Amino acid sequence: MTEQQGASGRIEQLIQALHDDNEALRDHAIASLGQTGPEALPRLINLMADEDAVIREAATSAVVRMGPSVVEPMIDALQDDSWAIREQAASALGKLRDTRAVKPLVEAIKDRDGAVRTAAVWALERIGDPQAVPGLIDALMDSTLREDAARVLKKIGDVRAVEALIDGLLGANWMVRRHAAEALGKIGDLRGITPLIDSLKDEDWLVRRNAAESLARLGAKDAIQPLLALREDENTMVQETVDAVLVSLGWKPESQ
Repeated sequence: MTEQQGASGRIEQLIQALHDDNEALRDHAIASLGQTGPEALPRLINLMADEDAVIREAATSAVVRMGPSVVEPMIDALQDDSWAIREQAASALGKLRDTRAVKPLVEAIKDRDGAVRTAAVWALERIGDPQAVPGLIDALMDSTLREDAARVLKKIGDVRAVEALIDGLLGANWMVRRHAAEALGKIGDLRGITPLIDSLKDEDWLVRRNAAESLARLGAKDAIQPLLALREDENTMVQETVDAVLVSLGWKPESQ
């Protein structure tokens, strides 16, 4: 048996072990395949389309163990005919956290398959690169992605997202409003003050609380009067937050 045949046989054994019910054996196979180099990569990419999600994720984990050398093959896999391979490739790129993947992942936000689009946004969150901001702003228009996109924009904290986040803050989706209310304080742009004051009347308690905290971050003394009304809010967490925010803005009880 040649050395190449031996290596091929070993890879085949490890691939079979990925299908084992024993989790410890699968984990060993993942780690070992991750050390095999490019020989195992084509087989693993094929397994990323397996009908069993456990197998798909195991194959992706093995690919990620191979490190930066697989970034380009995973970018190529974002164009595969199989939605599952495209989804797992996006997931792998997120775990690899390599900025070479940002632009291809932004393109994948427009994929025809919802699972791929979601995986692309998740990957961009892991990478956290501001290059993704314009694409994530566009994703706020996608009803299946807007909550995730708002969360990632909040995490990245880029001023280019302010107008889109203000629109989200004033929109109908309560989860987007929650993320937007927090993000506008984190970004620190004064354009957020007026919409945040308006959001102190939001029907969702966490939007009200996040808006109050963001107004404190922005040092918005104009918000003191509207905030006073929330000292009697129906939610005790809002009340406690507002009391702390008022103090941070320089309000004193005797100055009512």
